[in-house]
Amino acid sequence: MKTDHPTGISGRLAIDIAQDAARIGGEILKNEFGGIRNISYKGRGNIVTEMDTKVESAIFEILGREFPNMYLIGEESAEGHIPTQGYSWIVDPLDGTRNYASGIPFFSVVVGLVHDGEVLLGVNYDPMLDEMFSAARGEGAFLNGKSLSVGSGQTLDQCILGMDMSYNNNGAANGLKVIKSIWPGMQTLRVNGSSALGISYVAAGRTDLYFNHQLAPWDQVAGLILVEEAGGVATDRSGRRATIYSDGIIVTNSSLLNQFMEATEGMSWREPTH
Repeated sequence: MKTDHPTGISGRLAIDIAQDAARIGGEILKNEFGGIRNISYKGRGNIVTEMDTKVESAIFEILGREFPNMYLIGEESAEGHIPTQGYSWIVDPLDGTRNYASGIPFFSVVVGLVHDGEVLLGVNYDPMLDEMFSAARGEGAFLNGKSLSVGSGQTLDQCILGMDMSYNNNGAANGLKVIKSIWPGMQTLRVNGSSALGISYVAAGRTDLYFNHQLAPWDQVAGLILVEEAGGVATDRSGRRATIYSDGIIVTNSSLLNQFMEATEGMSWREPTH
């Protein structure tokens, strides 16, 4: 069902403003790609650079000017729980920070709008390929203006699976066990270092299924609506419809979801984190 979306002070639609904000953030990243980075560690394998905060500030300036009464939540500035009531913009200024800092050109900028916990719209911009993934509730999913649909694969042994290593040590180890248990009952595996792009690639039909043990709201806010609007399904590790607060994520089509859930039944990866 199509949902009415707010407009900014300028009168422009929220989805258009979100795309502009993501594109501006992406241009900053692209222009400074390959430079020496100041790296700080937020946890094992979880880093932040000066570019994360620089891009987040630039996006917040745009969103704050257009929507002064909405919450602004970013990966680098988030403190405490994300509001479950009202409108909230959720931003990942650099998804794939490790790739970016290492000179690997696979990263993106995520901007999503949530109302009362439900994702209304999301964009994910890859500045290196100039690819803008976008979706709004009830209006479909698009890549640079062209309609998207998830892949039509019917069996896991015909499919490309994607995953990324969780910052949770047990989650990462258990994710690898999932792959080992399915192999060779799939075509191949992709581990690319950006969960936002990993999910978006499922929406675009480039890969058939993506899973991750545990993601933050800013990692998956755009991907959830992209996959659903592209005709796919997004669930948590128990098979319930995923939200930005979900404990883990699986995105694919309905046929492959059923097979994946059967293949992973009883495995440690499926157990709740909390």
